Amino acid sequence: MSLLSEILIPFKGDRLIEWYHDLNELWHNTGPIEPEDHHSPTGMTQTIHYCNFTLWHLEDEVRRADVPAPKVVECKRLIDLHNQRRNDTVERIDVWIDNVLKNANIEPDADVEMNSETPGSIIDRLSIVCLKIYHMNEQQERDDVDSEHKKMAKMRVGILTEQRDDLSRALDKLILDLRQAHKRHKIYRQFKMYNDPRFSPTLNKK
Repeated sequence: MSLLSEILIPFKGDRLIEWYHDLNELWHNTGPIEPEDHHSPTGMTQTIHYCNFTLWHLEDEVRRADVPAPKVVECKRLIDLHNQRRNDTVERIDVWIDNVLKNANIEPDADVEMNSETPGSIIDRLSIVCLKIYHMNEQQERDDVDSEHKKMAKMRVGILTEQRDDLSRALDKLILDLRQAHKRHKIYRQFKMYNDPRFSPTLNKK
């Protein structure tokens, strides 16, 4: 195994799937654990899942009819915060990979095609689909639903598992193509305006 492939191991699809499913099991008992290091590959991929895990349960909370309006506002602000962190982390992953490729002197020709989705965004989607599988599996285990509900949940788990595996393969193929200069890597800057008082009409309104 080359040094470059070793460096990129934390972004392998099957490793991320196993880890995210383990985190789902753990965090539903302990609560989500925020990583201390937000800049290493492990720290960044955990931050992605931490944000998505937190967002999933905040979105559940604001949809409850018995939650008072001030609580909904509080949750919406937290959703905003974690969405921003999630987007920032996706970008940070792509910047990290870009630096690794440049340090390895991998420079594709100008006519080499560019992937429409970055590794960071695939990792984000992989995290989300692992959460969906966990919660859809819960639906199969409920005691208060009929067999039709469980049958539908099982069918959806099958579809979600296929989507998860597709994303895993797509991530591994993209990383390999980037290593071999068969694809060009490009960082897509988010430039989110809604949380930036310099650019948000709402935040900078007097």
